[in-house]
Amino acid sequence: MTEESAAEKVVTVAPGTAPRSRRWVGVATTLIALVLAFLVGAVVMVVSDPNVVSKFAYFFSRPGDALGAAWDKVVLAFGALIRGSLGSWGAVTETTAQATPLICAGLGVGLAFRAGLFNIGGQGQAIWGAIVGAWIGFSLTGVPMALHIPLALICAIAFGAAWGGIAGFLKARTGAHEVISTIMLNHIAGGLLGYFLITPLFQMPGRTDPISPQVEWTAVLPRLAGTRLHVGFLLALLAAFAVWWLLERTTLGFQIRAVGHNPHAAETAGMSVGRVTIVAMSLAGGLAGLAGAQMVLAPTLLTSYPPQLSSGIVGGVGFDAITVALLGRSRPLGIVGAGLLFGAMKAGGLTMSAEAQTPSELTALIQALIVLFVAAPKFVTWLVPALRDRRSARPASAPKSKKEVSA
Repeated sequence: MTEESAAEKVVTVAPGTAPRSRRWVGVATTLIALVLAFLVGAVVMVVSDPNVVSKFAYFFSRPGDALGAAWDKVVLAFGALIRGSLGSWGAVTETTAQATPLICAGLGVGLAFRAGLFNIGGQGQAIWGAIVGAWIGFSLTGVPMALHIPLALICAIAFGAAWGGIAGFLKARTGAHEVISTIMLNHIAGGLLGYFLITPLFQMPGRTDPISPQVEWTAVLPRLAGTRLHVGFLLALLAAFAVWWLLERTTLGFQIRAVGHNPHAAETAGMSVGRVTIVAMSLAGGLAGLAGAQMVLAPTLLTSYPPQLSSGIVGGVGFDAITVALLGRSRPLGIVGAGLLFGAMKAGGLTMSAEAQTPSELTALIQALIVLFVAAPKFVTWLVPALRDRRSARPASAPKSKKEVSA
């Protein structure tokens, strides 16, 4: 194969060049996966409620009682979920606060996906972003906000990028699988966080529990008065635009997409697969580091209480980001939408649990079901024959082009 034909092959099959009809099929498949996840969640909700289940004991004599109770339960629960996430301006801003780190970390995972890499290390990269962001936030005093916040964010991004770059370097130079290396790096980062929090450098004076001093107010992300909408959400949207611009409008982005689809053809075309791998993992780590910094520098619910670094500050954002990236199909716009959806579920989950007496784990179950159905598109298209027929349809009289043959 000549270098020109290899380059032609990469251009032909690089991600993002699929026919528009197939893209819409992908969107429809995702929407159906969402519906299926909520339907299964509703069934679980009904069968786990003793009051509703008791009415099914006499279903054949009075079916209306059981069906009515099941319907009321589902409407009450999902209504509470919507009210808790979108029912008021305060609920909307809470949704944006929950979605902000999910979007940034999801962009990191999605960017790695586009390079053909499975970045399981978003958790460790976010931990480093939180560690460094918090340390810059509470150790520097007397620094104006215009310098303090950018310094904390830039340092957090840099350390997250370095942590992600380790996995990229190991992949490029030794062939170590990024799934294994990033999982191990997650454990190392978590262990270092726990260690740092019991050292004088990070532990709050006068405390014996693992918690850091409070972040200086000059390092806390500004927010709209009386709400949870803060600057981090704007940064997340800007990050999504930057990732889109990188992937769709730059040479490096083209190389990332080409290597992700066919690294052998990309290498034949003259691209450095190793360099692209390192750069992609570093960029992914930087985005996850930004997510970690946003979690530790975001304003708290209590307006008079600045945030602090603790062992659980990052939560499971690195693993939730995988879900967000899968649902968003590794596209920046899709990741923003998926992040907002999961942010809404996190924001409304407490309201649903309080008003409908449903376990808070139900939202996590629905998220897992969404991933299950999104990751199994053939199952979804099997349930919906129209999608299967459209995906497999091809005009019989249309001859294959030279580019199609080369692909």
